Amino acid sequence: MSDLQDSPFLRACRREPVPHTPVWFMRQAGRSLPEYRELRGTGSILDAIHTPDLATEITLQPVRRHGVDAAVLFSDIVVPLQAVGFGVDVVPGTGPVVEEPFAGTADLPRLRPLEAEADIPYVLETVRNLVTELEVPLIGFAGAPFTVASYLIEGRPSRTYAKTKAMMLGEPALWGALIDRLADLALAFIRAQVEAGATAVQLFDSWAGALTPEQYAAHVLPASQKVFAGLADLGVPRVHFGVGTGELLGLFAEAGADVVGVDWRVPIDAGWERIGLDKGVQGNLDPAACLAPWPAVEHEVLGVLDRIGGRPGHIFNLGHGVLPETDPTVLTRIVELVHERTAS
Repeated sequence: MSDLQDSPFLRACRREPVPHTPVWFMRQAGRSLPEYRELRGTGSILDAIHTPDLATEITLQPVRRHGVDAAVLFSDIVVPLQAVGFGVDVVPGTGPVVEEPFAGTADLPRLRPLEAEADIPYVLETVRNLVTELEVPLIGFAGAPFTVASYLIEGRPSRTYAKTKAMMLGEPALWGALIDRLADLALAFIRAQVEAGATAVQLFDSWAGALTPEQYAAHVLPASQKVFAGLADLGVPRVHFGVGTGELLGLFAEAGADVVGVDWRVPIDAGWERIGLDKGVQGNLDPAACLAPWPAVEHEVLGVLDRIGGRPGHIFNLGHGVLPETDPTVLTRIVELVHERTAS
């Protein structure tokens, strides 16, 4: 791990000068890669995650192909839920689906504490495999309490989060107990990954953008702060990310991360001002831009870099995950372009 501390990715997380702006892509492990589809076949993503040799290879594929500056563990935010027996699956074309959604106080005992060595040995084995093979940092991750709660309550992906918000606003004591348990799950899941060798972590609050700043501050921020505070002693960079969170970026910064992701809806320089220049920033190319002809992609990439203006602390990424229909060669060219244009 110590050999990687001078890597561009970890240096950027610490807002130190870098030889080039580091690049990685959310959902780079899998999704658009033909070698991933060939390797995984038609089985469940959770089956693949449960197979350490397979999960190791899937994590390594985009590093080999694209030359990215960090690997992200091939896993899923529902893994801890499944591991403690809550009853969740990832359905192709749909996403996380919960067999019996969370509905009340009687469901709280279903969220027992995560015992990493007993519950997720396959994840720990994958991480240990990777740290012996990788020459770039490994990013571990978990789902943030609000986003995970939304799946548990809605039972599947939602556009409105109506049941989730109704519980949050109408049953605040139950809501508080729920997301406190989910904060503990996320914290245990991430700590186990770091203790196994991950050198950075990201908390995905993908759907927090559905909330007003007031709702987020009152009902969500304390649980996210609990996760980040519980990671502070590990000494690894902590990244926080959400979609549609332009109005929440200042509050995201208060949650305790070292780096905050900005999606494509906010110019990255404006987002950095909202976050505060004492934090790093990650992003923020529109994933759909990668489907355009190369001259348009190049224009968009250079636009992000121009807005950064060479300020230390930027990690180039998309504003959300790689779209499955993305041509992988475009991602490789983006990495090469960013490295070339920012080389010092």
